[in-house]
Amino acid sequence: MIYRTYYLSPLGKMLLAADDIGLVGAWFEGQKYFGEFPGHRDFVFEEKENCILKDALRWLDIYFSGQKPDFLPKLHLIGTDFQREVWDILLEIPYGQTVTYGEIARKIADKRGLKTMSAQAVGSAVGHNRISVIIPCHRVIGSDGSLTGYAGGIERKIRLLDIEDGSCLKP
Repeated sequence: MIYRTYYLSPLGKMLLAADDIGLVGAWFEGQKYFGEFPGHRDFVFEEKENCILKDALRWLDIYFSGQKPDFLPKLHLIGTDFQREVWDILLEIPYGQTVTYGEIARKIADKRGLKTMSAQAVGSAVGHNRISVIIPCHRVIGSDGSLTGYAGGIERKIRLLDIEDGSCLKP
């Protein structure tokens, strides 16, 4: 059973979905891969909030009020081992800071004892993050500081970074 609800954020309507383990998705309406996760067509959806969705809604309320949430709702990361490894690194990016795709690739390469790791592979995993905002893929930027690649759109990425005091956008 997947429970789902909607959230009206300042950046547009969001769909949130959770199972009994944790949040499986939080998508901006119309974003790339909206409502998708492995096996999503096989689940029965119930328009009802469970305790996980209530925590996620509270987290979003705090975030969109311009404050840093001091908790993380339970998450159920559904993806490949590599995707989950990237998403775990995204969760480590401090509020108001950014990292590059290349920095994440180097971190994974170091952890695995490899010389290099593809920043493009990291970009693909970041792009398939299903839990927008809460798993902060908007904090990942290009090696030249450019604001590239956000499934919810670059304008939303800019606004999310601005919510975090705009400190990410200052030279």
